[in-house]
Amino acid sequence: MKRHNLGARSLWLSFGVLAADRATKFAIERYTSASFRRPIISDIVVLVHNQNPGIAFGVFSDSSSPWLSPLLLLSSAAMMALLVWLLLTGRAGRWLAQSGLAMILGGAAGNALDRLLHDRVTDFLEIGLGTYRWPAFNVADSAISIGAALVLIELLFGGRHRSDSAEHERG
Repeated sequence: MKRHNLGARSLWLSFGVLAADRATKFAIERYTSASFRRPIISDIVVLVHNQNPGIAFGVFSDSSSPWLSPLLLLSSAAMMALLVWLLLTGRAGRWLAQSGLAMILGGAAGNALDRLLHDRVTDFLEIGLGTYRWPAFNVADSAISIGAALVLIELLFGGRHRSDSAEHERG
């Protein structure tokens, strides 16, 4: 199977992440109030209803700039276009990096859709240990983090990729 065909197929993973993200956010938005908080595993994993107008971990959430949301949407669109191009042209590496980039794409699309629909992102999982609380996150955030880890694993341990021209010259 050619690498670009696998990249195009990995777009289905992006759609799966987007669908899972949207379904979980819809459930939280529809069936819980803004102050909702329910422990799942003691006080370690807690289901919450949080609206984040900023970016990851609440960065810029206190900003009153009218340019923040359009700037975040524009940068998300540019990043998603780059990821689609990498996947469709076969420039995304092997299957591990392609899967990682597809997960990042799906997560970015999920959070961008939220920002487009609500001007903020719905987060609903909070993890803590003792007095430390990790900021609330969602399926899209998880997919972006896992995708980045997959890309990093391939970069560190996947070996060097020979370009098609290098293989052709040796052949």
